[in-house]
Amino acid sequence: MVLKCFCFSSEKEESPKSSVNKKRDYPWEVYTLKEILLATNNFHNDNKIGEGGFGSVYWGRTSKGVEIAVKRLKAMSPKAEMEFAIEVEILGRVRHRNLLGLRGFYAGEDERLIVYDYMPNHSLITHLHGQLSADCLLDWSRRMSIATGSAEGIAYLHHEANPHIIHRDIKASNVLLDSEFVAKVADFGFAKLIPDGVTHVTTRVKGTLGYLAPEYAMWGKVSESCDVYSFGILLLEIISTRKPLEKLPGGVKRDIVQWVTPFVQKGAFDQIADPRLKGKFDRAELKAAVMIAMRCTDGNPENRPCMIDVVEWLKGATGSRKEIKIVKNAVDETEDEDDIEDDETDYEGYVTDKSTRRMTGARAVARKKY
Repeated sequence: MVLKCFCFSSEKEESPKSSVNKKRDYPWEVYTLKEILLATNNFHNDNKIGEGGFGSVYWGRTSKGVEIAVKRLKAMSPKAEMEFAIEVEILGRVRHRNLLGLRGFYAGEDERLIVYDYMPNHSLITHLHGQLSADCLLDWSRRMSIATGSAEGIAYLHHEANPHIIHRDIKASNVLLDSEFVAKVADFGFAKLIPDGVTHVTTRVKGTLGYLAPEYAMWGKVSESCDVYSFGILLLEIISTRKPLEKLPGGVKRDIVQWVTPFVQKGAFDQIADPRLKGKFDRAELKAAVMIAMRCTDGNPENRPCMIDVVEWLKGATGSRKEIKIVKNAVDETEDEDDIEDDETDYEGYVTDKSTRRMTGARAVARKKY
């Protein structure tokens, strides 16, 4: 199915104008290499806005003045070719306010390029842990809006896209923010298309350490519930600005669920919120959001909610928002953290104790409430 993306002749690649593939009624454009080189100043280093295991992302401006982002694959290989084909195919299928839009692509010779809408506020991870984190541009209202928008995008993939789509790599760096800080779920290179009637598939483990559901990390069993788990981790990360996985003295690793659980058990929700908010958050919304995240990260996939429910709960938590009051005695301290080891692509053999962990009091409360 996905290989049809590559059926282009060399004559078409040299066409002076981009052409819309009208014959197949696809909503994307097939760009020429010349157009993209012109837009990105020949992939000049000054235009580079991101880099990962797949390659680099460049900012560009088309001859029509449209700002674009271009993903350039680092090297051609069967694996890279497949991920490129999957992402183009899936992005061409989906249209939703909270999913990153595909503008077009180029496939020719040894170049594979994907053209997206440019997101001027970069990725969520930049604001949580990166160079923009010190500016604290994400107030409480904006964080909850980003969380809800991300959840709506994932819910669309799970329940409205046909066939249904499992993202498999939900994380902060894959949530991009437009000029109004509207969340756009991105990067579908690991996504799986799931036909109607199929509840799960078993596959090679791909994704990012810290976000992987235990049943997927250990057995390669992937379902929509795996995305729900990853979203729960992301939600806790948005609330607390803690990294999904941190190193403790002695090399022991602690995930964000293990960190947050004692606070939930004690009802100390204020201590979970990002100290940089300086107490400027709605206490009821904070508690509700944390409990939703606890439901999403339940060690038993059968106990996790579907994303439609998550969206409904998040909207319910913020629907009656009142004027934000400053919470007194909010925690204003942080602990030293080592950088997370972020195994971006094929990570196998990571085992946590979540699948054998008994349901804590915190999870029991969350399950009763939501």
